Amino acid sequence: MTHVEHPPQADLPPLPPMTDLVLHMERVFDAPRELVWRAWTRPEVVVLWLGPVEWPAIKVEQDLRVGGAWRACLKSADSDDVLWQGGTYREIDPPRRLVFTFRWDDSHEDGPPVDTLVTVQFDETADGHTHMRFTHLGLKSEPSLTGHAYGWNSTADRLEAFLKTLE
Repeated sequence: MTHVEHPPQADLPPLPPMTDLVLHMERVFDAPRELVWRAWTRPEVVVLWLGPVEWPAIKVEQDLRVGGAWRACLKSADSDDVLWQGGTYREIDPPRRLVFTFRWDDSHEDGPPVDTLVTVQFDETADGHTHMRFTHLGLKSEPSLTGHAYGWNSTADRLEAFLKTLE
């Protein structure tokens, strides 16, 4: 039986207008879909792989329900600098799909932070692996798109390495 959590629309604020800049990424993980789902949905596990290699997560909080918030703190591997990010869950369909907003807490090189939208789809392959399709909508500039592409790909590399430790 599938449980898809869809709240009444009044419970979630409308998304702001999204730009045309979109990051698409696909990965196949040598792990069952349930395991990859748990890696994304348990904060004590997310903190072990989230963030690019130069900015690993040091704190992750999740209220895993539609309308619930998530927050993560990334810390520079070279200094004491930290970056906070967070958002709100908009759709949760275990173990198939997560949709959440994403926003940096502070301004970056391309100006004030904006709300963006991340969709992560998990499909089980015939050989028991997980095909992850990742989309990040609404990035505000080409430098932001380039930076997020690097960051999310590095993060996916870290997730892949983490999943291998569980074999």
